[in-house]
Amino acid sequence: MGRLGLCLVLILLVAAVFGPWLAPFDPFLIDVSAKFQPPSFPHLLGTDNLGRDILSRLIAGSWIAMGVGMSTVLVALVLGLILGLIAGYGPRWLDYLLMLVLDAVYAVPTVVMGLTVVTLLGPSLTTLMIVVIVILVPGYARLARTATLSMKSEEFIVALESLGASRARIILVHLLPNIAGPILIVASMDIPTVIALEAGLTYLGMGVPPPTPSWGRILQEGFAQIGDAPWIIVAGGLPLIMVTLGFTFVGESLRDRLDPRLRAPR
Repeated sequence: MGRLGLCLVLILLVAAVFGPWLAPFDPFLIDVSAKFQPPSFPHLLGTDNLGRDILSRLIAGSWIAMGVGMSTVLVALVLGLILGLIAGYGPRWLDYLLMLVLDAVYAVPTVVMGLTVVTLLGPSLTTLMIVVIVILVPGYARLARTATLSMKSEEFIVALESLGASRARIILVHLLPNIAGPILIVASMDIPTVIALEAGLTYLGMGVPPPTPSWGRILQEGFAQIGDAPWIIVAGGLPLIMVTLGFTFVGESLRDRLDPRLRAPR
């Protein structure tokens, strides 16, 4: 499953990086005379209501999906690790303060937060990424805090403190490598969730504005034209299925390799 997941992820990454050279047509090209063509040659996944090639738009949208998914998870992971380590190893009052703020952010529904940020900043790719990062950081911070609290009482940490090691050295050299593994597994499985969230927010009009190709935009247009061209919504859902299966299988494989209790005996 790990190899299969890696293959699916690599296919999507290649499509995202080399999309301009792989797309058979211009994803923005409008050809009304070719609208609502079913899947056939040369339009392998058909065309939409403006005659645009669906496959080309999916390939172009993979750059947004993979870019948003991987970059926002990476930023949220780094921020969550920093806040979680500070909360778990810092003074008690700082722990209470950080957890109060993070719990307050975590309690706000995703759609409400998205509407609020979009209203303040306007719909754009940057706004979408800010919303996703704010949503993810509290979860990673709580995981890092819990792991730090369980690790700070270990004998080797107590020994380092008694030898006069600085807090920064203990956190960066000894705590961080020991707590990062499980959180990386969670982060890898969160990437498809973030991509689906981007597609959902775009579908609701809170994400990437038109005419930028996006998987959520293709789903929105396909749903509006489902009676005339059902292949649009089917094609828009295929990459979401691929990215979900790919990163889930990769995450499961990472968990099996990083968790010593699940390693197969040699």
